[in-house]
Amino acid sequence: MSELSKRSTVYFDENIHKALRIKAATTQQSVSEVVNEAVRVALSEDQQDLKAFSDRLAEETITYEQLLDDLKAHGKI
Repeated sequence: MSELSKRSTVYFDENIHKALRIKAATTQQSVSEVVNEAVRVALSEDQQDLKAFSDRLAEETITYEQLLDDLKAHGKI
């Protein structure tokens, strides 16, 4: 573990903890490494989602009713 690592206590559901231990053992990693990678992936996905929202801010929005009307008008429903 790096000198810059921070220690934290996390409580897992028993089955999730078992799965983490198995994954760690089969990938020759520590549980901490597996959890850190999972958190990195989740944060990266959040960042991508926020960028997508930001990129679409200027798009016109319509109501659900307008969407249904448009789908019906174009023979989709």
